[in-house]
Amino acid sequence: MKARVTVTLKNGVLDPQGKAIEGALKSFGLEGIDSVRQGKVFDIEIATQDRSRAEALLKQACEKLLANLVVENYTVEVLG
Repeated sequence: MKARVTVTLKNGVLDPQGKAIEGALKSFGLEGIDSVRQGKVFDIEIATQDRSRAEALLKQACEKLLANLVVENYTVEVLG
């Protein structure tokens, strides 16, 4: 089973990398970009066909390693 985990900074947490990307895009002349927030995407393959088991396993992975819960949020999407 394939899944995607997306980790993003919580609202209110400073994002210097996002600001740097925003500045670079504007320096390339790309107008209309108001702000950029960066994050991480993990594409994961899981050795189960049980969707609830896969979601539980991914939640554990996020809470133990993939996301810093103090400053980051995560979403889990089981793709099938």
